[in-house]
Amino acid sequence: MTARIVADDASGRDLAADVLGRGGVVAIPTDTVYGIAVALETPNGIERLFQVKRRPLDRGVMVLLDSVSQAASVGEMGSAASALAAACWPGGLTVVVPQRPDVPMPAVLTGGAATIGLRVPDHETPRALARAVGPLPTTSANRSGLPAARDAGEIMAQLGDDIDLVLDGGTAHGGPASTIVDCTGERPGILRLGAISLATIIDALDRADVAHDLTDIGHGPDSGPSAS
Repeated sequence: MTARIVADDASGRDLAADVLGRGGVVAIPTDTVYGIAVALETPNGIERLFQVKRRPLDRGVMVLLDSVSQAASVGEMGSAASALAAACWPGGLTVVVPQRPDVPMPAVLTGGAATIGLRVPDHETPRALARAVGPLPTTSANRSGLPAARDAGEIMAQLGDDIDLVLDGGTAHGGPASTIVDCTGERPGILRLGAISLATIIDALDRADVAHDLTDIGHGPDSGPSAS
């Protein structure tokens, strides 16, 4: 069944929320590239995202949110994560935090890890959908190994037979991927530098009096491995 394309407006978002609520996969615009998303509570929904992308199940999926309060509903937002969220959300920052032990999550969502990557994007569409259906596991709208789709036509060419709906918001803005900060240890560490500069991360932590080992000329000893 070929996906339906609708405009990214109020009625289109309402339809997208309905499709997500019924377990569908929806392509959505974000502040960088298009993503494909499912509702977090959809049975086997994460597996379907991986199937659509033709990607192995050993890599975690980021979760897009409406707000900091929604982040706290699925992850443990400690002092570092809270300070960075306050300074950088909505925007190009992903914080990796421990999962809340009282909120069961599909193991495939995080590649089996007890952590979760969270972001509030600077785009109303994913935030509106997260408000409507809850946190949105989301990955880029492309087959693994192919370039990220930039518009509805490219999404249809790559994924149109495997997803349910495309919210057409025009050409994606593009730009750098989100900066990823690991906030699971005693001190935060950089996993990937991207849209948010290291200087901004350091300033946010310093203003909140959060201890760290980051400097403006490097990552510091606790920065952790790089991420793709």
